[in-house]
Amino acid sequence: MVLAAIGFLLSVAAHISAVMGHPIPGGKAVWALHIGIFIVWFPTVLVASRLTRGAKRKEFWKVTLAGCPKWMRTALYGIFGYAILNFISFMIVTINHPQTRGDAPPEVVRGFSGHWMVFYSVGFATLYSASAIGYSGMDRKCPNGHSVAVTAKYCEQCGAELPSSFLDRRT
Repeated sequence: MVLAAIGFLLSVAAHISAVMGHPIPGGKAVWALHIGIFIVWFPTVLVASRLTRGAKRKEFWKVTLAGCPKWMRTALYGIFGYAILNFISFMIVTINHPQTRGDAPPEVVRGFSGHWMVFYSVGFATLYSASAIGYSGMDRKCPNGHSVAVTAKYCEQCGAELPSSFLDRRT
């Protein structure tokens, strides 16, 4: 989670520098943020799959981000929307300009950093959610000991009513 936060902050710094047309902090070292995504993303995917075990596909993000405060979920959706607009802008700019050799121009760093911000923020939010929920909330059992989906209200095997899940405590 800490690495995701650091990666997010560094990608934001690179993005702001690129948008303003300033030299990118760290020069070519900024491309290490590509590698950092994989370091953060593998645990994120594993934790998200555990969080959503048994949940319906359409409830993936609701379940994954259930431990996040509302402001964090809203910010995450905002970052995602911004990244889409940033990518469209990046494509328009790069189509109209010839490619150059050497260091990537700020427009290219801006295009990539928008994606970095999404991956690092999703990683942070997912891992934050899991830590807020606690792993005990991920292995849900009915009163008779049967494994049940995180979104279930009743046990599919015995029909027992289930106590509230972490989804019911969502803020």
